[in-house]
Amino acid sequence: MKGGPHAVTSYDDDAPPRQLLRIHGLSVAWLPPLLLLALIVVIDVNTTEKFRVISWIVLVPGTAAAICGVWTTGWFAVLSLLVYIVVDAAWPSQYQAGLPDFVLVALGGFLATLACAVRLRTERLMLHMRDIVETTRRTVLRQLPPGWAGLENAAVYLSADTHARVGGDFYDIQPGPHGTRVFVGDVQGKGLAAVDTAVALLGTFREAAYHEPDLAAVAARLETRMLRHRRHTAALGRKDGDRFATALLVGFPVRESGFVEVVNFGHEPPMAVTPGGVRLLPPGDGLPLGMGEFADGPPRVHRVALGAGETLLLVTDGVTEARDGTGRFYPLAQEVTRAVAADPGTAEPARLVAVVRDGTLRHTDGHLADDTTVFAVRRVMGWTPAQLPVRGRLRS
Repeated sequence: MKGGPHAVTSYDDDAPPRQLLRIHGLSVAWLPPLLLLALIVVIDVNTTEKFRVISWIVLVPGTAAAICGVWTTGWFAVLSLLVYIVVDAAWPSQYQAGLPDFVLVALGGFLATLACAVRLRTERLMLHMRDIVETTRRTVLRQLPPGWAGLENAAVYLSADTHARVGGDFYDIQPGPHGTRVFVGDVQGKGLAAVDTAVALLGTFREAAYHEPDLAAVAARLETRMLRHRRHTAALGRKDGDRFATALLVGFPVRESGFVEVVNFGHEPPMAVTPGGVRLLPPGDGLPLGMGEFADGPPRVHRVALGAGETLLLVTDGVTEARDGTGRFYPLAQEVTRAVAADPGTAEPARLVAVVRDGTLRHTDGHLADDTTVFAVRRVMGWTPAQLPVRGRLRS
């Protein structure tokens, strides 16, 4: 459910922005100001001399400035001025609007053209910034191919900030010689500082999950990375030295398909979904990443049974803590159970994340209080590590 690769697009000042009012691919943005021009002329010609509205023609280039390009707006400014001269001259001299309104129409056309140029430049800047943010998102949350590392996968990420496309939620799959590892988490806080922390954790995960034979060692390296990152940000004088992250680390062993290994860093426990029903996996006993010093020891690695046809559903607290207008939490388990009972095919990863996404948005009426991630994975039947290239077989 994720798009393909995306590159930053370069914009130049003469390139047209996205066009409004298109029919069959052709722009008709010129039509509203043209109709307004015709309407003003018709009204002025068909009313008495005591009701002159020809000076309203100044509204035509103003309308064009809001929806057309610079050249089109300029042409409407010139056309409005010419029409004003012709229509005003058609009346007896004692009823003409005269020079003051002529200056008004000329000045209005010039200012409308200038405003249109400013609008288009601002639009281009906004589109450029949007592409930069989109590229950042795809760098943090890299594209996962279908069936990557033996796992069917589907993901939905929703930002609580309608103007942002990336936040502190993260997810990834990393294959390696010791099995496939899955990482899902939520960095405390928002903004670029949270993104910076997520990037640090994902970078460590991608290396450790490949090289370390034991999931406990991967977990230990993630905790160390979090502490190092906090010391670095504190040295820079930033005020997020106590930042932490909840996370789930899941290991799919290479030669054992009947179970998974789970390390829970204070995160929402995963859920196993099959066409026959839903079961909650045991909650974890670990503290969030960055708070390991308060624990008696490293978080435990739990071995949990997971059948070949079961989909593992992992979400951040943007789902479980989503509230409706009355303050009621989103009933994730009940909603998924109901959806699977109505249609067993809902257990497929892509359909499952769509159901949870739609249910969360419906429950909150589209007003998310926190970034929301829904991630689902399921083993690909018959997949073996040998199906990846021989050299760098399990590298990403």
